[in-house]
Amino acid sequence: MPILEIEGLHVYYGAIHAIKGISFKVEPGKIVTLIGANGAGKTTTLSTIAGLIKPRRGKIIYNGHEIQGLPPHAINRMGICLVPEGRRIFPNLTVMENLMMGAYNRKDKNGVKQDLEWVFSLFPRLAERKNQLGGTLSGGEQQMLAISRGLMSRPRVMMMDEPSLGLAPILVEEVFEIIKKINKEGVTILLVEQNAVGALKISDYGYVLETGNITLEGPAKELLANEQVKKAYLGL
Repeated sequence: MPILEIEGLHVYYGAIHAIKGISFKVEPGKIVTLIGANGAGKTTTLSTIAGLIKPRRGKIIYNGHEIQGLPPHAINRMGICLVPEGRRIFPNLTVMENLMMGAYNRKDKNGVKQDLEWVFSLFPRLAERKNQLGGTLSGGEQQMLAISRGLMSRPRVMMMDEPSLGLAPILVEEVFEIIKKINKEGVTILLVEQNAVGALKISDYGYVLETGNITLEGPAKELLANEQVKKAYLGL
């Protein structure tokens, strides 16, 4: 059974029909990527799943339960977290305070302590800078902090919106490696990426979103080899 299933989702911004009845599913333990041009509706899709936008119609089913219409904090508590585009860390809080904000829904002190150790093992640089203000970190470090803050909610499904955006190529490689590591720890990943090649290389399955519609889907390896995808998204 899919851990996350989207059925006939319609989302509007006023009169603009941004998402036009899309359906897709995410199997547990997999990395699934949504690729598409700017304005295709990728961020809107993730924001709607996270409860930040209310859909007009359609179902969002997580673990067998419909969650569309629930508030964001309830969806987060159930095990879905969103690492937003542009990092959105708290610049005036320390690294440690940012991480604890990620765990605000949790009551298990020992579990929180273990997860802190885990994120510091994934990102040793954050451990070195734990008392530094978030706003003083480099772009790459801020992205690491945004991912770690998401992990502190102990998600079962982690949605990441453009995690490689604006990073130097060497850091992009590092972020993709970290995503694979997190997935190996049992976290299901739903990834939105402009870097379609990098995203498809680490994914199990992919969907192509164009102006609010899913136009193509398949195993990530097949999409990488697809001529239409190569021309439109892979710059080949």
